[in-house]
Amino acid sequence: MTDTPTTPTQPNAGAAGEPSGRRVFVTGGHGFIGARVVAQLLAQGDTVRCLVRTTSDTARIDHLNVERATGDVRDAASVAAAMAGCHACIHLASVSSWDQINSPVVTETVIDGTRNVLAAAVQAGVRRTVFVSTSIAVNGSKKPVVHDERSAFELVGSGLKYAEAKNAAETLVAEHLAAHPDFEVVIVNPAEVYGPEDTALVTAGNLRDFIKDWPALACKGGTAVTHVDDVASGMVAALDRGRSGERYILGGDNLTVTELARLTVEIAGQKKPVWTLPNALLKGVVKTLAALHLPTPVIPDVLDYATRYFFMSSEKAKKELGYAPRDARACITPVVFWLREAGHVPASKVPAQLKSAAAESPSP
Repeated sequence: MTDTPTTPTQPNAGAAGEPSGRRVFVTGGHGFIGARVVAQLLAQGDTVRCLVRTTSDTARIDHLNVERATGDVRDAASVAAAMAGCHACIHLASVSSWDQINSPVVTETVIDGTRNVLAAAVQAGVRRTVFVSTSIAVNGSKKPVVHDERSAFELVGSGLKYAEAKNAAETLVAEHLAAHPDFEVVIVNPAEVYGPEDTALVTAGNLRDFIKDWPALACKGGTAVTHVDDVASGMVAALDRGRSGERYILGGDNLTVTELARLTVEIAGQKKPVWTLPNALLKGVVKTLAALHLPTPVIPDVLDYATRYFFMSSEKAKKELGYAPRDARACITPVVFWLREAGHVPASKVPAQLKSAAAESPSP
């Protein structure tokens, strides 16, 4: 690693709640979800220390009252130095773009990074950690079956290093708990996360394409649609109230890809057909276009992932954490507004209801 351990910098200016006396160490705190987690921790009075690389884009947290420690989850020494003096940890750091989702960096970041964070927690005496996994570590299915926290880790055929790495990291957590029973770890499995300003993963991909393409093209498969602010609240609740050794799924409305496409097109005020391509046809088209070095509607590496159903139940999180996800329409509406305002789809008149909905979902 090029980063070296450093003494954490002092917080920059910014408002926060009444001090709680708790310093929370956050990896990935400068990211799309992580910045919301950091903002919510600060709002309830926690002090937050973020691990950032020298190359990290920290624009999302530059206005927040955070401590910064330079390091990389792949570098055990920098993680240990950065976590010293903290009381709790939320480990969010992972890959942040589709071009990394099936690359060797996934193993380094997710598996080695989790091992380093857990070891540093023991060294620093951090007795409570939240490990942020993913719903695809629980695995999707070829049919619309709803998974919950008791669902088996059946990863055969997922074809995604990211899913396999997160699954392996959850195994590391179980081994850590067995070896260190006094150190608590709570696992959260977010479903597919949507929100304004998501340029890296799903939002700037499928939703944008549903709006700009004619007709809107969907594949078989489905997902649990969740809003980034709700997921962030669930992670903070897991730190505050989650039971050690337990796994909580942070999902939302379960929609097929076709239903998601129709909802997005409707919210955008468009009247056009939504076509659902048979998966065999979609895969053939993608492989042909990729062979010709032409743009594909789905990245080849995630074909098997995109055409599965990741339907999730969050009843346990609702009951034990107070998790309260908004419905799919309230989740997607501000995203469509942002896509138009940010120029990710052709310019057109933005319906008034989009503006009012977007105003209800401010960025951190």
